[in-house]
Amino acid sequence: MSRRIHLNAFDMTCVSHQSPGLWRHPENRADTYNTLEYWIDLAKTLEAGGFDALFLADVLGIYDVYRDSASPALLDADQVPLNDPFMQISAMAAATSNLGFAVTSALTYEQPYALARKFSSLDHLTRGRIGWNVVTSYLESAARNLGLQRQLDHDDRYGIADEFMEVVYKLWEGSWEEDAVLKDRERGIYTDPSKVHPINHAGKHFNVPGIHLSEPSIQRTPAIFQAGASSRGRRFGAQHAEGIFLNSINTAVTRRQTDQIRDELELVGRPRDAAKIYALITTVVADSDAAAEKLFRQYQSYSSREGALAFYGGWSGLDLSRYAPDEELRYVQTNAAQSAVSIFTTANPAQRWSPDTIADYLGVGGIGPVLVGSPQTVADEIERWVDDSGLDGINLAYAITPGSFEQFTALVVPELRKRGRTWAGYEGNTLREYVSGRTRVADTHPAAAYRGAYAGAPSAADAKNSPEAVIPGR
Repeated sequence: MSRRIHLNAFDMTCVSHQSPGLWRHPENRADTYNTLEYWIDLAKTLEAGGFDALFLADVLGIYDVYRDSASPALLDADQVPLNDPFMQISAMAAATSNLGFAVTSALTYEQPYALARKFSSLDHLTRGRIGWNVVTSYLESAARNLGLQRQLDHDDRYGIADEFMEVVYKLWEGSWEEDAVLKDRERGIYTDPSKVHPINHAGKHFNVPGIHLSEPSIQRTPAIFQAGASSRGRRFGAQHAEGIFLNSINTAVTRRQTDQIRDELELVGRPRDAAKIYALITTVVADSDAAAEKLFRQYQSYSSREGALAFYGGWSGLDLSRYAPDEELRYVQTNAAQSAVSIFTTANPAQRWSPDTIADYLGVGGIGPVLVGSPQTVADEIERWVDDSGLDGINLAYAITPGSFEQFTALVVPELRKRGRTWAGYEGNTLREYVSGRTRVADTHPAAAYRGAYAGAPSAADAKNSPEAVIPGR
């Protein structure tokens, strides 16, 4: 088989994720995002299409930059109202056998001790099908509502993130030895305390002295994903990520990004292919090119200009209502998602962008390209994007849901399978196996440094003022 194209689906626990205004389309069921039926049916569709994972985005604030108000986002339901993305995963896992789930969590507003338990719990309940999209958050509204005067500086957030990852790796990989759990009914020993170790982490941002609360799960460390495109974000991704998501507007820009990422991986001592790289793509598919173009024009007719600019304000930190509709946008350093600014300015200097052209571009599918056509045409374009850009796969967004995912699964997946570009059936059982062919982190991953690192160190068998506690039955 030719090099496999990895497929992830991109969704969010909200009404309007990437296509502003299209919630009004009569076939869009995005407004049922708050029901388990929606998520279970979607998971079954994606598993039938052989998707590696459903990737769940998240934010912890509202898009209130545009017009200095939350009103445009609320009117169009642009990522608000918004539910917690962790809640539906167990139900989807119970309804499927293979599909993976990559969930976003912003570590800036979490504690590593508690979040490590949440991901271990999901790794157990999904039987190893969970991943974590590590983000640092980019919204001022999130910072204000979570106890900060203002958003932390962009690079400072990554400094916290580095230490956060160190702590969770110690908990996941080192705290419990491989043979700590005995389940010995005769002696009454579930866990051998001598093989469970406090991590005694004392750092600049976190103090975590104790043991991990969860016993080792199948993957131990969930599959790690990341989406930072700034220089600091790329460095963080090179150190930690097993999957990296990109936004881009053409294959030339994307190729520069993938080459930079692989260079960064090599610089930190990991293989150039240690992280799979995916680009955001939306597809509009019908039986013929003409029918697909007609459908795309129909989708465009529902698009919301105000919603698109509300999205862009949240992503970039720039209020485009302060610009004339046709005024050219220049690069401005912001504290938000820097890729959302550069992609429409410096990333492609030949392209002129204004509020109007940005709103038009974002109208269906958000920042990524929209591929329109027959199954053969769309498969051709996916192959071109992947091969010319140096990608490993795509992160498929929707115009309408579940319709866009159903179109893709019914029409494009069989064409890709016929060409040998995606698998006919799942190979492996865990999300990390789908991504990298292994269940545990690679030896070159920083989490591996803590594998067995505490063996022989003080353990839970050591009482506070006693050299060793007695294990019943010994």
